[in-house]
Amino acid sequence: RIRRGQAEIEARLDLHGHTHDAAFAELSGFLLRSQAMGARCVLVITGKGRAGGGLIRSRLLDWLSGPDLRPLIAGYARAHPRHGGDGAFYVLLKTKRAG
Repeated sequence: RIRRGQAEIEARLDLHGHTHDAAFAELSGFLLRSQAMGARCVLVITGKGRAGGGLIRSRLLDWLSGPDLRPLIAGYARAHPRHGGDGAFYVLLKTKRAG
């Protein structure tokens, strides 16, 4: 369902125009807030960058698999063209456990 663009997107974050550090801070806060609200599938828009080599786009997967964010993430996939294609990613969040 996700790869076909049929996932219900519960929140969106657009990182266009952010610096490297600001983008990471925005992403971290966004994912924590989204998980706290019970969201399961969110869309993170990075943009494609010039000639497909955007800094934020290239760093996003490292950030998601890093020690700060990995505990929140159940998975991720490149977005369907209707949701941004190569310039966006679906991020699946783990459900927050009580206690």
